[in-house]
Amino acid sequence: MSYRTLFATAAAATLFLSGCTAEEEVPQPERWDFHTRPDLNPPKIDIAVSSQQPEEDNDLETFLAPKGHTADDGESWVGGLILDSDGEPVWIRQGSGQMWDLRVQEYRNEPVLTWWEGMAETPETAGEVVMLDDSYNEIARVGMGGDLAHKTADLHETTITDDGTMLLLSYIKTQSDLSSVGGAKDGWAWEGVVQEVDIASGDPVVEWRSLDDVPVDQTQSKLKDDEGTEEEPFDYIHLNSVSVDDDGDSLLVSARNTHAIYQLDRKSADVNWVLGGSASDFEMGEGAAFAWQHDAVRRDDGMITLFDNHAAPRLGDTRGLRLDVDEEAHKASVDTEYPAPDDRSSGSQGNLQELDNGNVFIGWGSEPYFSEFTNDGKLLYDATFTGGSNYRAYRFDWQATPSAPPTATKSEPGEGITRVHMSWNGASDVAGWRILSGDSEEQLEETAVVDRTGFETAADITPAGSRIVVEAVNEDKERIGSTTVN
Repeated sequence: MSYRTLFATAAAATLFLSGCTAEEEVPQPERWDFHTRPDLNPPKIDIAVSSQQPEEDNDLETFLAPKGHTADDGESWVGGLILDSDGEPVWIRQGSGQMWDLRVQEYRNEPVLTWWEGMAETPETAGEVVMLDDSYNEIARVGMGGDLAHKTADLHETTITDDGTMLLLSYIKTQSDLSSVGGAKDGWAWEGVVQEVDIASGDPVVEWRSLDDVPVDQTQSKLKDDEGTEEEPFDYIHLNSVSVDDDGDSLLVSARNTHAIYQLDRKSADVNWVLGGSASDFEMGEGAAFAWQHDAVRRDDGMITLFDNHAAPRLGDTRGLRLDVDEEAHKASVDTEYPAPDDRSSGSQGNLQELDNGNVFIGWGSEPYFSEFTNDGKLLYDATFTGGSNYRAYRFDWQATPSAPPTATKSEPGEGITRVHMSWNGASDVAGWRILSGDSEEQLEETAVVDRTGFETAADITPAGSRIVVEAVNEDKERIGSTTVN
């Protein structure tokens, strides 16, 4: 069943991607269960159908890093997922610590898979950015550089630039005068740090520290009774995204706790302007003010997009937002809003991605949903993994052939029948499986050829001997991987 089929179904129906129809209403388990990979049990995805999805969207995979999904057995799932156009897993990674910001990027003109990995106790996190090639071999780990080389990178940003650098964030405990926000004159704050780091050398290209330009009294957060000490510094700014501005000479930095976006000179790290918050250099038009936001990015048409949480505490509705920012007139106005399909309010995380076809893809952060809209704001679909949260959600074209071989198992459900289960975690080009059997390598003969039916495919055969080999084949029926059935 493809996304096309789902969208042709009755509007607003909720379907389970395991294959049941809305009419059957058969209760489905919340997790996948695989014969070939019993160590992998990611959450399933439910999609609420709104309208037809564009044909060209069907070749894109969906990238998630869910965390905190708790099944009926009380087990909490943490890991990374790449989903195909049928909502089936293509790649699953779990059991190796928290993952944030799983996505496809480009490094040295080659596609790479990246994510932040580590222990997430914001605002002080302990981790680094992992980079894999399209065979899932690790090629680099990236962290802070220069005087902060001893500091691990924060989980909020992992962007690779066209210059072979990575945009990173970190937080430093800094003694600060907090009297303007009701704290001690000799108090402590978390200072936000932006670095652009050369991936090859690990050296910082530019660095900005927030207290040089953003005083504590610009925060929109309330200082709690137990905050402001060296043990519990005040998180006054909470930087959560960095991106290269369209001129290539500036960076856009989102600060959640000041409700502001800062444009920095990419060489001097000087602040060129502030958008939003109490020190805004722009007049914010009707509905243009944002709060507790994430993921500020300049788009090709000059608009700035962001995920406007507007929550924790809730000040309005969570939405995706496209802003028309007139830097000459110093005015910002709403171009397009992408509202939540229901009254969900995302208190943390979230992102907005523009797809090549003009559609907008939104991950709802602390709410376990992702959605796709047309460019002008019409909802195409809304999906949920029913529990937990996901920092950012994306859709990309991803072509990968794992260096590890496929996995296959067999059982005997009846006399003379052998059931073979086959999977290849991470392989993007598997269209089907060819099963060979015989008493020796030289005697192997083709026993069956079956289409791929998801992450795991099953086939019942009568083998021609004691040895069974399965071959993963592409659309041209060419072998791209093989393994012996255990």
